[in-house]
Amino acid sequence: MQFSQDDFDRLMLSDHSRKTCEAHYAKNPLDAENLVKWASALFELSQFQSVADARSMLDDCISKLEEALVIEPTKHEALWHLGNAHTSHGFMNPDFDEAKPYFDKASQYFQRAASREPGNELYLKSLEVTIKAPELHMEIHKQGMAQQALGGGPATSSSGKSSKAKRSSDLIYDVAGWIILAVGLFVWVGVKSNVPPPPPPSR
Repeated sequence: MQFSQDDFDRLMLSDHSRKTCEAHYAKNPLDAENLVKWASALFELSQFQSVADARSMLDDCISKLEEALVIEPTKHEALWHLGNAHTSHGFMNPDFDEAKPYFDKASQYFQRAASREPGNELYLKSLEVTIKAPELHMEIHKQGMAQQALGGGPATSSSGKSSKAKRSSDLIYDVAGWIILAVGLFVWVGVKSNVPPPPPPSR
């Protein structure tokens, strides 16, 4: 996988955030906000890993978010992040029967987040979009395009029909776009909450 400078910067920032949160957790394991930030860093880092390593990081991310909810059950940010983590897990799983429970859980978490924060458009949009996830998953894997959609090797589909290829390509972009959107929003929320206050003006 080739990294752009922006990717490398995101990777470094997320790794620094992960280490900072891990150190803070050793001092205060009951800080739910810190656990959510830690999970956010793990989620971001998972995007730069092999599928096997990404799954392991997502499991760790989910574990941190569940721990945050034990401490603070009404924390809607943790619920929304859990929805994103489960959705990503689902897309990484080529077997639909194994992927579907992740999509179902994602919908439940997005619904719970939206009920905790009814006016939050991001939560409502996430819930609306995740309803399409199983259909997109089935379509891309049926077309043999899963590895390509996940950044892997070339697809091995034997179909030579250009309309089918175009349809598959469009679906790949739909899924990739959805994942990029979810990752971007997840990171944006995580980075926004990690921005230090501006220094006081010098006199």
